[in-house]
Amino acid sequence: MPDRCRILVVDDEPQITRVLKTSLSMHGYEIQVANDGEAGLEVFETWKPDLVITDLSMPKMNGVELCENIRDRSRVPIIVLSVRGEDKHKIEALDKGADDYVTKPFSINELLARIRVCLRRVNLNEDESAEPIAAGDFHIDLQTRIVTVKKKEVHLTPKEFDLLVYMARHPGKVLTHRALLSAVWGGQNVQSAEYLWVFMNQLRKKIEPSDTPRYILTEPRIGYRFRPEKS
Repeated sequence: MPDRCRILVVDDEPQITRVLKTSLSMHGYEIQVANDGEAGLEVFETWKPDLVITDLSMPKMNGVELCENIRDRSRVPIIVLSVRGEDKHKIEALDKGADDYVTKPFSINELLARIRVCLRRVNLNEDESAEPIAAGDFHIDLQTRIVTVKKKEVHLTPKEFDLLVYMARHPGKVLTHRALLSAVWGGQNVQSAEYLWVFMNQLRKKIEPSDTPRYILTEPRIGYRFRPEKS
């Protein structure tokens, strides 16, 4: 882990911010907290954190709006905290650029694992000098993180991009739920098939030409197959 990674925690529940500040500080992170989205954005601009953890339901500026504002300025990893029943807002946050989500109540160990995965993605430089991926209707520029489908640019969130890159590197092969979760989110999440479904569903909405999947095929009870053939 880089020296004293900075994490900004944005939540209007004092108990949550207090627990997270204490727990994350004990694991070597430098923490700042904010109690609403507007204050969180101010701290973000002046403090320049390495990662942001934000609640969804907050006064003044909610978590979805905060994700959108941060993504306009930076590609810093964002983890959203949600409660059961907030699926609509959770999907909105992911679509606005959040990298990950954790459902309340959660364990600190689970959150720490998600933090490590997000920071690991930022620190990996292996793709920065890699050649673009050209596969069927798809062109993926690993340096600029620009994706085009049939020469039309498609806006993907960071996690959607990582998911597509992994599949594009294994065209035509059946990729199990476990393999996809391990490759994109790390080994801590290999049992979270529903978690993978959320991101895969969002990715399909952006790249598939119709409601009937053509590029990402489901292999029942196993996983998915990426078929990028040109039309």
